[in-house]
Amino acid sequence: MWRRTYLFLILVRLWFALSPSYLHPDENFQGPEVIAGQIFSYPVRRTWEFTTDHPIRSVFPLWPVYGLPMLLLRWLWIGNGHDGEIPPIAVFWTLRVLMFIISFVLEDWAIHELVQSQRHRRIAVLLVASSYVTWTYQTHTFSNSIETLVVAWCLVLIERIVASPQRSSVLASTVLGIVAVFGVFNRITFPAFLLIPGLRLLPFFWRNPLSLAVMVIAGLFTTAVAIALDTAFYTPHSISWSDLVLHPVLTPLNNIMYNISPSNLAQHGLHPWYQHLLVNLPQLLGPAALLLFTQPHLSLRLYSAISGVFVLSIFQHQEARFLLPTIPLFLSSVQLPKKDSVLRIWVAAWIVFNLVFGTLMGVYHQGGIVPAQVFMSKQPDATQAIWWKTYMPPIWLLNGKNEVLHTRDVMSLKGETLLEELEKIATCDTPADRRNMEYLKEKNGSYLIAPLSAGWLDPYLPNKGLEGLRFREVWRYQQHLNLDDLDFAEDGVWNTLARVIGRRGLAIWRVTKSCPDKRR
Repeated sequence: MWRRTYLFLILVRLWFALSPSYLHPDENFQGPEVIAGQIFSYPVRRTWEFTTDHPIRSVFPLWPVYGLPMLLLRWLWIGNGHDGEIPPIAVFWTLRVLMFIISFVLEDWAIHELVQSQRHRRIAVLLVASSYVTWTYQTHTFSNSIETLVVAWCLVLIERIVASPQRSSVLASTVLGIVAVFGVFNRITFPAFLLIPGLRLLPFFWRNPLSLAVMVIAGLFTTAVAIALDTAFYTPHSISWSDLVLHPVLTPLNNIMYNISPSNLAQHGLHPWYQHLLVNLPQLLGPAALLLFTQPHLSLRLYSAISGVFVLSIFQHQEARFLLPTIPLFLSSVQLPKKDSVLRIWVAAWIVFNLVFGTLMGVYHQGGIVPAQVFMSKQPDATQAIWWKTYMPPIWLLNGKNEVLHTRDVMSLKGETLLEELEKIATCDTPADRRNMEYLKEKNGSYLIAPLSAGWLDPYLPNKGLEGLRFREVWRYQQHLNLDDLDFAEDGVWNTLARVIGRRGLAIWRVTKSCPDKRR
Protein backbone atom coordinates (compact mmCIF):
# COMPACT_ATOMS: atom_id res chain seq x y z
CA MET A 1 0.00 0.00 0.00
CA TRP A 2 2.79 2.41 0.95
CA ARG A 3 4.74 1.72 -2.27
CA ARG A 4 1.67 2.07 -4.49
CA THR A 5 0.78 5.37 -2.86
CA TYR A 6 4.31 6.66 -3.27
CA LEU A 7 4.48 5.64 -6.96
CA PHE A 8 1.13 7.33 -7.57
CA LEU A 9 2.43 10.53 -5.96
CA ILE A 10 5.49 10.41 -8.23
CA LEU A 11 3.17 10.38 -11.25
CA VAL A 12 1.23 13.30 -9.77
CA ARG A 13 4.51 15.20 -9.39
CA LEU A 14 5.40 14.49 -13.02
CA TRP A 15 1.96 15.61 -14.22
CA PHE A 16 2.35 18.96 -12.46
CA ALA A 17 5.89 19.31 -13.80
CA LEU A 18 4.44 19.09 -17.32
CA SER A 19 1.71 21.67 -16.63
CA PRO A 20 2.56 25.15 -17.96
CA SER A 21 1.75 27.17 -14.84
CA TYR A 22 3.96 30.18 -14.23
CA LEU A 23 4.49 30.77 -10.52
CA HIS A 24 6.84 33.75 -10.71
CA PRO A 25 8.95 35.47 -13.41
CA ASP A 26 12.10 34.59 -11.46
CA GLU A 27 11.76 30.95 -12.48
CA ASN A 28 12.78 32.07 -15.96
CA PHE A 29 14.66 35.33 -15.59
CA GLN A 30 17.01 34.20 -12.80
CA GLY A 31 18.07 31.03 -14.57
CA PRO A 32 17.00 29.45 -17.87
CA GLU A 33 16.68 32.68 -19.86
CA VAL A 34 20.19 33.79 -18.90
CA ILE A 35 21.87 30.50 -19.81
CA ALA A 36 19.75 30.00 -22.95
CA GLY A 37 21.14 33.28 -24.23
CA GLN A 38 24.67 31.94 -23.73
CA ILE A 39 24.22 28.52 -25.31
CA PHE A 40 21.68 29.14 -28.05
CA SER A 41 21.10 32.02 -30.42
CA TYR A 42 17.87 33.05 -28.70
CA PRO A 43 17.70 36.79 -28.01
CA VAL A 44 16.95 37.12 -24.29
CA ARG A 45 16.09 39.77 -21.75
CA ARG A 46 18.40 40.17 -18.78
CA THR A 47 16.79 41.67 -15.72
CA TRP A 48 18.36 44.40 -13.59
CA GLU A 49 20.01 41.81 -11.32
CA PHE A 50 22.36 40.95 -14.18
CA THR A 51 22.74 44.39 -15.77
CA THR A 52 23.42 46.63 -12.76
CA ASP A 53 26.93 47.96 -12.12
CA HIS A 54 27.13 45.63 -9.13
CA PRO A 55 25.37 42.42 -10.29
CA ILE A 56 23.81 40.38 -7.52
CA ARG A 57 23.17 37.08 -9.32
CA SER A 58 25.87 34.49 -9.87
CA VAL A 59 25.97 32.40 -13.05
CA PHE A 60 28.15 29.78 -11.35
CA PRO A 61 25.24 27.62 -10.06
CA LEU A 62 23.29 28.13 -13.29
CA TRP A 63 25.79 26.28 -15.47
CA PRO A 64 25.66 22.84 -13.80
CA VAL A 65 21.90 23.03 -13.19
CA TYR A 66 20.70 24.45 -16.54
CA GLY A 67 23.75 24.83 -18.76
CA LEU A 68 24.87 21.20 -18.82
CA PRO A 69 21.39 19.86 -19.71
CA MET A 70 21.08 22.47 -22.46
CA LEU A 71 24.49 21.54 -23.86
CA LEU A 72 23.57 17.84 -23.74
CA LEU A 73 20.25 18.53 -25.44
CA ARG A 74 21.96 20.51 -28.21
CA TRP A 75 24.51 17.71 -28.71
CA LEU A 76 21.72 15.13 -29.01
CA TRP A 77 19.75 17.41 -31.34
CA ILE A 78 22.70 17.90 -33.72
CA GLY A 79 23.76 14.27 -33.41
CA ASN A 80 20.36 13.12 -34.67
CA GLY A 81 20.74 15.14 -37.85
CA HIS A 82 18.44 18.07 -37.00
CA ASP A 83 19.17 21.41 -38.64
CA GLY A 84 18.99 24.77 -36.89
CA GLU A 85 18.50 25.55 -33.22
CA ILE A 86 16.40 23.52 -30.82
CA PRO A 87 12.89 25.00 -30.38
CA PRO A 88 12.92 26.88 -27.04
CA ILE A 89 9.76 25.14 -25.87
CA ALA A 90 11.64 21.81 -26.13
CA VAL A 91 14.33 23.25 -23.85
CA PHE A 92 11.63 24.53 -21.49
CA TRP A 93 10.02 21.10 -21.08
CA THR A 94 13.41 19.42 -20.79
CA LEU A 95 14.23 21.63 -17.82
CA ARG A 96 10.88 20.88 -16.22
CA VAL A 97 11.52 17.15 -16.54
CA LEU A 98 15.02 17.70 -15.15
CA MET A 99 13.62 19.51 -12.10
CA PHE A 100 11.17 16.65 -11.59
CA ILE A 101 13.99 14.10 -11.72
CA ILE A 102 16.33 15.87 -9.32
CA SER A 103 13.43 16.57 -6.96
CA PHE A 104 12.32 12.94 -7.06
CA VAL A 105 15.84 11.55 -6.70
CA LEU A 106 17.73 13.99 -4.50
CA GLU A 107 14.99 15.33 -2.24
CA ASP A 108 13.39 11.97 -1.47
CA TRP A 109 16.81 10.34 -1.09
CA ALA A 110 17.84 13.00 1.43
CA ILE A 111 14.70 12.37 3.47
CA HIS A 112 15.48 8.64 3.47
CA GLU A 113 18.94 9.32 4.90
CA LEU A 114 17.94 11.99 7.40
CA VAL A 115 15.05 10.10 9.02
CA GLN A 116 16.35 7.10 10.94
CA SER A 117 13.13 5.39 12.03
CA GLN A 118 11.64 3.29 9.22
CA ARG A 119 8.05 4.00 10.26
CA HIS A 120 8.66 7.72 10.62
CA ARG A 121 10.64 7.69 7.36
CA ARG A 122 7.70 6.33 5.40
CA ILE A 123 5.37 8.96 6.81
CA ALA A 124 7.90 11.73 6.12
CA VAL A 125 8.44 10.63 2.52
CA LEU A 126 4.70 10.44 1.88
CA LEU A 127 4.09 13.86 3.42
CA VAL A 128 6.79 15.44 1.29
CA ALA A 129 5.66 13.60 -1.84
CA SER A 130 2.01 14.61 -1.30
CA SER A 131 2.73 18.30 -0.67
CA TYR A 132 1.66 20.72 -3.40
CA VAL A 133 4.94 22.56 -2.79
CA THR A 134 6.78 19.47 -4.04
CA TRP A 135 4.42 19.15 -7.02
CA THR A 136 4.74 22.76 -8.11
CA TYR A 137 7.60 24.88 -6.73
CA GLN A 138 10.10 22.02 -6.67
CA THR A 139 9.42 21.11 -10.30
CA HIS A 140 9.94 24.71 -11.48
CA THR A 141 13.29 26.31 -12.20
CA PHE A 142 13.59 28.42 -9.05
CA SER A 143 16.85 29.12 -7.27
CA ASN A 144 14.80 28.42 -4.13
CA SER A 145 14.06 24.90 -5.41
CA ILE A 146 17.79 24.28 -5.89
CA GLU A 147 18.44 25.75 -2.44
CA THR A 148 16.01 23.20 -0.98
CA LEU A 149 18.09 20.33 -2.35
CA VAL A 150 21.40 21.91 -1.30
CA VAL A 151 20.20 22.45 2.29
CA ALA A 152 18.90 18.88 2.55
CA TRP A 153 22.13 17.38 1.26
CA CYS A 154 24.31 19.56 3.46
CA LEU A 155 22.40 18.11 6.41
CA VAL A 156 23.02 14.61 5.02
CA LEU A 157 26.74 15.35 4.66
CA ILE A 158 26.94 16.74 8.18
CA GLU A 159 25.36 13.54 9.52
CA ARG A 160 27.78 11.44 7.47
CA ILE A 161 30.80 13.38 8.67
CA VAL A 162 29.89 13.05 12.33
CA ALA A 163 28.99 9.36 12.06
CA SER A 164 31.78 8.20 9.73
CA PRO A 165 35.35 7.03 10.34
CA GLN A 166 38.04 9.61 9.63
CA ARG A 167 38.83 8.39 6.08
CA SER A 168 35.17 8.53 5.02
CA SER A 169 34.68 11.88 6.74
CA VAL A 170 37.46 13.40 4.62
CA LEU A 171 35.51 12.64 1.45
CA ALA A 172 32.24 13.92 2.94
CA SER A 173 34.00 17.06 4.20
CA THR A 174 35.38 17.74 0.73
CA VAL A 175 31.94 17.41 -0.84
CA LEU A 176 30.42 19.58 1.90
CA GLY A 177 32.91 22.36 1.15
CA ILE A 178 31.98 22.30 -2.53
CA VAL A 179 28.22 22.06 -1.99
CA ALA A 180 28.18 24.78 0.69
CA VAL A 181 29.93 27.29 -1.59
CA PHE A 182 27.56 26.33 -4.39
CA GLY A 183 24.68 27.06 -2.02
CA VAL A 184 26.02 30.50 -1.10
CA PHE A 185 26.46 31.53 -4.73
CA ASN A 186 22.99 30.18 -5.51
CA ARG A 187 21.27 32.15 -2.71
CA ILE A 188 22.84 34.19 0.07
CA THR A 189 20.08 33.02 2.45
CA PHE A 190 21.49 29.50 2.34
CA PRO A 191 23.79 29.72 5.42
CA ALA A 192 20.77 30.60 7.59
CA PHE A 193 19.66 26.98 7.43
CA LEU A 194 23.02 25.61 8.62
CA LEU A 195 23.55 27.82 11.68
CA ILE A 196 22.43 25.20 14.20
CA PRO A 197 23.37 22.00 12.28
CA GLY A 198 26.84 23.44 11.69
CA LEU A 199 27.46 23.49 15.44
CA ARG A 200 27.56 19.69 15.39
CA LEU A 201 30.72 19.86 13.30
CA LEU A 202 32.72 21.97 15.76
CA PRO A 203 33.73 19.20 18.22
CA PHE A 204 34.30 16.78 15.34
CA PHE A 205 36.64 19.17 13.50
CA TRP A 206 38.43 19.85 16.78
CA ARG A 207 39.25 16.16 16.98
CA ASN A 208 39.82 15.76 13.21
CA PRO A 209 41.57 18.86 11.86
CA LEU A 210 42.36 17.07 8.57
CA SER A 211 38.65 16.96 7.69
CA LEU A 212 38.36 20.68 8.45
CA ALA A 213 41.39 21.43 6.30
CA VAL A 214 40.12 19.55 3.24
CA MET A 215 36.67 21.16 3.59
CA VAL A 216 38.22 24.64 3.66
CA ILE A 217 40.51 23.88 0.71
CA ALA A 218 37.60 22.48 -1.33
CA GLY A 219 35.49 25.51 -0.44
CA LEU A 220 38.22 27.99 -1.38
CA PHE A 221 38.84 26.25 -4.71
CA THR A 222 35.11 26.26 -5.52
CA THR A 223 34.91 29.94 -4.54
CA ALA A 224 37.77 30.77 -6.90
CA VAL A 225 36.05 28.95 -9.76
CA ALA A 226 32.74 30.71 -9.03
CA ILE A 227 34.37 34.16 -8.93
CA ALA A 228 36.23 33.45 -12.17
CA LEU A 229 33.03 32.41 -13.95
CA ASP A 230 31.12 35.46 -12.69
CA THR A 231 33.95 37.82 -13.58
CA ALA A 232 34.19 36.35 -17.09
CA PHE A 233 30.42 36.62 -17.54
CA TYR A 234 30.10 40.24 -16.40
CA THR A 235 33.31 41.61 -17.91
CA PRO A 236 32.71 42.91 -21.47
CA HIS A 237 36.16 41.82 -22.65
CA SER A 238 38.26 38.69 -22.27
CA ILE A 239 39.46 38.57 -18.70
CA SER A 240 43.04 38.35 -17.55
CA TRP A 241 44.64 37.43 -14.25
CA SER A 242 44.71 41.11 -13.33
CA ASP A 243 40.91 41.30 -13.75
CA LEU A 244 40.48 38.38 -11.35
CA VAL A 245 42.84 39.92 -8.80
CA LEU A 246 42.02 43.62 -9.12
CA HIS A 247 38.41 43.64 -10.39
CA PRO A 248 36.69 40.40 -9.35
CA VAL A 249 32.90 40.28 -9.49
CA LEU A 250 31.72 39.15 -6.05
CA THR A 251 28.01 38.52 -6.58
CA PRO A 252 27.23 37.18 -3.05
CA LEU A 253 28.79 40.29 -1.50
CA ASN A 254 26.87 42.54 -3.92
CA ASN A 255 23.69 40.67 -3.02
CA ILE A 256 24.22 41.18 0.69
CA MET A 257 24.95 44.88 0.27
CA TYR A 258 21.82 45.29 -1.83
CA ASN A 259 19.52 43.46 0.60
CA ILE A 260 20.65 45.20 3.77
CA SER A 261 19.42 48.50 2.33
CA PRO A 262 15.77 49.16 3.36
CA SER A 263 15.29 51.50 0.39
CA ASN A 264 16.24 48.69 -2.01
CA LEU A 265 13.91 46.21 -0.33
CA ALA A 266 11.10 48.76 -0.42
CA GLN A 267 11.12 48.54 -4.21
CA HIS A 268 10.10 44.88 -3.95
CA GLY A 269 7.62 45.24 -1.08
CA LEU A 270 8.08 45.41 2.68
CA HIS A 271 6.46 42.96 5.06
CA PRO A 272 6.15 42.73 8.85
CA TRP A 273 8.57 40.46 10.69
CA TYR A 274 5.82 37.87 11.29
CA GLN A 275 4.92 37.48 7.58
CA HIS A 276 6.84 34.23 7.21
CA LEU A 277 5.62 32.74 10.48
CA LEU A 278 1.93 33.64 10.39
CA VAL A 279 1.18 33.90 6.66
CA ASN A 280 3.74 32.19 4.43
CA LEU A 281 4.33 29.00 6.42
CA PRO A 282 0.60 28.19 6.84
CA GLN A 283 0.16 28.90 3.14
CA LEU A 284 2.85 26.34 2.29
CA LEU A 285 2.18 23.74 5.00
CA GLY A 286 -1.59 23.93 5.44
CA PRO A 287 -2.83 21.44 8.09
CA ALA A 288 0.76 20.31 8.76
CA ALA A 289 1.45 23.71 10.33
CA LEU A 290 -0.80 22.73 13.26
CA LEU A 291 1.25 19.61 13.92
CA LEU A 292 4.42 21.67 14.26
CA PHE A 293 2.99 23.30 17.37
CA THR A 294 1.13 20.31 18.79
CA GLN A 295 3.26 17.26 17.87
CA PRO A 296 6.75 18.25 16.70
CA HIS A 297 9.46 15.63 16.32
CA LEU A 298 12.65 17.20 17.64
CA SER A 299 15.46 16.70 15.16
CA LEU A 300 18.34 18.43 13.43
CA ARG A 301 16.00 18.99 10.48
CA LEU A 302 13.57 20.92 12.65
CA TYR A 303 16.33 23.08 14.14
CA SER A 304 17.65 23.81 10.65
CA ALA A 305 14.21 24.94 9.48
CA ILE A 306 13.64 27.07 12.59
CA SER A 307 16.98 28.84 12.20
CA GLY A 308 16.18 29.52 8.55
CA VAL A 309 12.77 31.02 9.34
CA PHE A 310 14.27 33.11 12.14
CA VAL A 311 17.01 34.64 9.98
CA LEU A 312 14.77 35.20 6.97
CA SER A 313 12.23 36.96 9.18
CA ILE A 314 14.82 39.63 9.94
CA PHE A 315 14.68 40.83 6.34
CA GLN A 316 11.66 42.97 5.54
CA HIS A 317 10.98 41.52 2.08
CA GLN A 318 9.41 38.10 2.64
CA GLU A 319 7.97 35.91 -0.12
CA ALA A 320 6.57 32.46 0.50
CA ARG A 321 9.01 30.77 -1.89
CA PHE A 322 11.94 31.93 0.27
CA LEU A 323 10.83 29.26 2.75
CA LEU A 324 10.93 26.35 0.31
CA PRO A 325 13.99 24.73 1.98
CA THR A 326 12.04 24.48 5.24
CA ILE A 327 9.10 22.51 3.81
CA PRO A 328 10.66 19.01 3.57
CA LEU A 329 12.45 19.67 6.87
CA PHE A 330 9.22 20.60 8.67
CA LEU A 331 7.17 17.82 7.04
CA SER A 332 9.74 15.24 8.13
CA SER A 333 9.66 16.62 11.69
CA VAL A 334 5.97 16.25 12.53
CA GLN A 335 4.07 13.39 14.10
CA LEU A 336 0.61 12.46 12.90
CA PRO A 337 -2.33 12.44 15.35
CA LYS A 338 -2.59 9.17 17.27
CA LYS A 339 -6.36 9.04 17.61
CA ASP A 340 -7.95 7.40 14.56
CA SER A 341 -10.83 9.86 14.38
CA VAL A 342 -8.52 12.88 14.54
CA LEU A 343 -6.10 11.25 12.09
CA ARG A 344 -8.86 10.69 9.51
CA ILE A 345 -9.98 14.31 9.76
CA TRP A 346 -6.40 15.57 9.42
CA VAL A 347 -5.63 13.32 6.42
CA ALA A 348 -8.81 14.50 4.68
CA ALA A 349 -7.89 18.13 5.33
CA TRP A 350 -4.34 17.49 4.06
CA ILE A 351 -5.58 15.92 0.82
CA VAL A 352 -8.12 18.67 0.13
CA PHE A 353 -5.61 21.42 0.92
CA ASN A 354 -2.98 20.07 -1.46
CA LEU A 355 -5.43 19.27 -4.24
CA VAL A 356 -6.84 22.80 -4.12
CA PHE A 357 -3.50 24.58 -3.94
CA GLY A 358 -1.86 22.12 -6.32
CA THR A 359 -4.52 22.78 -8.97
CA LEU A 360 -4.45 26.51 -8.32
CA MET A 361 -0.66 26.96 -8.37
CA GLY A 362 0.31 24.05 -10.60
CA VAL A 363 -2.28 24.43 -13.38
CA TYR A 364 -4.09 27.77 -13.35
CA HIS A 365 -1.67 30.30 -11.87
CA GLN A 366 -0.66 32.46 -14.87
CA GLY A 367 -1.01 29.22 -16.82
CA GLY A 368 -1.55 30.83 -20.20
CA ILE A 369 1.70 32.78 -20.43
CA VAL A 370 3.92 30.00 -21.78
CA PRO A 371 1.34 28.73 -24.33
CA ALA A 372 0.70 32.36 -25.38
CA GLN A 373 4.38 32.92 -26.10
CA VAL A 374 4.48 29.75 -28.18
CA PHE A 375 1.48 31.04 -30.16
CA MET A 376 3.08 34.47 -30.65
CA SER A 377 6.27 32.85 -31.93
CA LYS A 378 4.24 31.43 -34.83
CA GLN A 379 2.52 34.67 -35.91
CA PRO A 380 4.36 35.87 -39.04
CA ASP A 381 2.91 39.40 -38.88
CA ALA A 382 3.58 40.05 -35.15
CA THR A 383 5.84 43.07 -34.62
CA GLN A 384 4.32 44.61 -31.45
CA ALA A 385 2.94 42.87 -28.36
CA ILE A 386 1.63 44.44 -25.17
CA TRP A 387 1.10 42.21 -22.12
CA TRP A 388 -1.40 43.66 -19.64
CA LYS A 389 -2.21 42.38 -16.16
CA THR A 390 0.04 39.32 -16.45
CA TYR A 391 3.49 38.37 -15.28
CA MET A 392 6.44 39.36 -17.45
CA PRO A 393 6.61 36.82 -20.30
CA PRO A 394 9.85 34.92 -21.02
CA ILE A 395 10.90 36.21 -24.43
CA TRP A 396 13.39 33.41 -25.05
CA LEU A 397 10.38 31.18 -25.82
CA LEU A 398 9.68 33.28 -28.93
CA ASN A 399 12.14 31.13 -30.90
CA GLY A 400 13.97 34.04 -32.49
CA LYS A 401 10.75 35.90 -33.25
CA ASN A 402 11.81 38.52 -30.71
CA GLU A 403 14.29 39.85 -33.25
CA VAL A 404 11.33 41.50 -34.97
CA LEU A 405 8.69 41.34 -32.21
CA HIS A 406 8.87 44.09 -29.60
CA THR A 407 7.36 42.79 -26.34
CA ARG A 408 6.22 45.23 -23.66
CA ASP A 409 5.11 44.29 -20.15
CA VAL A 410 2.64 46.88 -18.76
CA MET A 411 1.14 44.81 -15.95
CA SER A 412 -0.06 47.66 -13.72
CA LEU A 413 -0.85 50.26 -16.38
CA LYS A 414 -4.22 52.02 -16.05
CA GLY A 415 -6.83 51.25 -18.66
CA GLU A 416 -6.94 54.75 -20.14
CA THR A 417 -3.17 54.78 -20.57
CA LEU A 418 -3.30 51.30 -22.10
CA LEU A 419 -5.66 52.54 -24.81
CA GLU A 420 -3.32 55.42 -25.56
CA GLU A 421 -0.41 53.00 -25.98
CA LEU A 422 -2.48 50.71 -28.20
CA GLU A 423 -3.51 53.68 -30.32
CA LYS A 424 0.16 54.41 -30.98
CA ILE A 425 1.07 50.91 -32.17
CA ALA A 426 -2.18 49.72 -33.78
CA THR A 427 -1.90 49.09 -37.51
CA CYS A 428 -4.48 50.39 -39.95
CA ASP A 429 -7.53 48.24 -40.54
CA THR A 430 -7.63 46.67 -43.99
CA PRO A 431 -9.97 44.28 -45.83
CA ALA A 432 -7.44 41.54 -45.05
CA ASP A 433 -7.99 42.15 -41.33
CA ARG A 434 -11.69 41.41 -41.78
CA ARG A 435 -11.19 38.14 -43.67
CA ASN A 436 -10.39 34.89 -41.91
CA MET A 437 -6.61 34.50 -41.39
CA GLU A 438 -5.77 36.91 -44.21
CA TYR A 439 -4.25 39.32 -41.73
CA LEU A 440 -1.30 36.93 -41.29
CA LYS A 441 -0.05 38.05 -44.70
CA GLU A 442 0.40 41.60 -43.44
CA LYS A 443 3.93 42.88 -42.76
CA ASN A 444 3.13 44.36 -39.35
CA GLY A 445 0.71 43.39 -36.63
CA SER A 446 0.04 44.62 -33.09
CA TYR A 447 -1.29 42.33 -30.38
CA LEU A 448 -2.70 42.71 -26.89
CA ILE A 449 -2.36 39.82 -24.44
CA ALA A 450 -4.56 40.15 -21.35
CA PRO A 451 -6.64 37.98 -18.98
CA LEU A 452 -10.34 37.61 -19.70
CA SER A 453 -10.99 38.83 -16.15
CA ALA A 454 -9.85 42.32 -17.20
CA GLY A 455 -13.41 43.60 -17.42
CA TRP A 456 -12.25 47.14 -18.14
CA LEU A 457 -11.77 46.10 -21.79
CA ASP A 458 -15.34 44.86 -22.24
CA PRO A 459 -16.87 48.07 -23.70
CA TYR A 460 -14.14 48.30 -26.36
CA LEU A 461 -13.93 44.70 -27.59
CA PRO A 462 -17.17 44.60 -29.67
CA ASN A 463 -16.33 47.81 -31.60
CA LYS A 464 -17.07 47.36 -35.32
CA GLY A 465 -17.45 51.02 -36.20
CA LEU A 466 -15.17 53.33 -38.09
CA GLU A 467 -13.81 55.12 -35.03
CA GLY A 468 -11.55 53.85 -32.29
CA LEU A 469 -9.58 50.66 -31.81
CA ARG A 470 -10.71 47.30 -33.09
CA PHE A 471 -9.96 44.06 -31.28
CA ARG A 472 -9.95 40.72 -33.08
CA GLU A 473 -9.58 37.74 -30.75
CA VAL A 474 -7.16 35.26 -32.32
CA TRP A 475 -6.31 32.94 -29.42
CA ARG A 476 -7.68 31.91 -26.02
CA TYR A 477 -6.40 29.67 -23.23
CA GLN A 478 -8.87 28.77 -20.51
CA GLN A 479 -6.57 27.42 -17.77
CA HIS A 480 -5.29 30.81 -16.61
CA LEU A 481 -5.95 32.67 -13.36
CA ASN A 482 -4.64 36.13 -12.61
CA LEU A 483 -4.51 36.33 -8.81
CA ASP A 484 -2.76 39.71 -9.01
CA ASP A 485 -6.00 41.24 -10.32
CA LEU A 486 -7.91 40.84 -7.07
CA ASP A 487 -9.62 44.08 -6.03
CA PHE A 488 -11.77 43.31 -2.99
CA ALA A 489 -11.89 46.94 -1.83
CA GLU A 490 -13.30 48.20 -5.14
CA ASP A 491 -15.54 45.33 -6.28
CA GLY A 492 -16.22 43.40 -3.09
CA VAL A 493 -15.25 39.81 -2.30
CA TRP A 494 -17.97 37.97 -4.24
CA ASN A 495 -17.84 40.13 -7.37
CA THR A 496 -14.04 39.95 -7.45
CA LEU A 497 -13.99 36.14 -7.17
CA ALA A 498 -16.77 35.83 -9.74
CA ARG A 499 -14.77 37.95 -12.16
CA VAL A 500 -11.34 36.40 -11.63
CA ILE A 501 -12.46 32.77 -11.32
CA GLY A 502 -15.65 32.83 -13.38
CA ARG A 503 -13.90 34.64 -16.24
CA ARG A 504 -10.64 32.74 -16.01
CA GLY A 505 -8.51 32.53 -19.11
CA LEU A 506 -5.99 34.44 -21.19
CA ALA A 507 -6.73 35.88 -24.64
CA ILE A 508 -4.78 37.47 -27.47
CA TRP A 509 -6.32 40.18 -29.62
CA ARG A 510 -4.95 41.63 -32.83
CA VAL A 511 -5.43 45.38 -32.51
CA THR A 512 -6.16 47.64 -35.50
CA LYS A 513 -7.65 51.08 -36.08
CA SER A 514 -9.32 53.00 -38.87
CA CYS A 515 -7.02 55.23 -40.88
CA PRO A 516 -8.89 57.76 -43.07
CA ASP A 517 -5.95 58.21 -45.41
CA LYS A 518 -5.56 54.40 -45.77
CA ARG A 519 -1.80 54.61 -45.27
CA ARG A 520 -0.08 51.86 -43.26
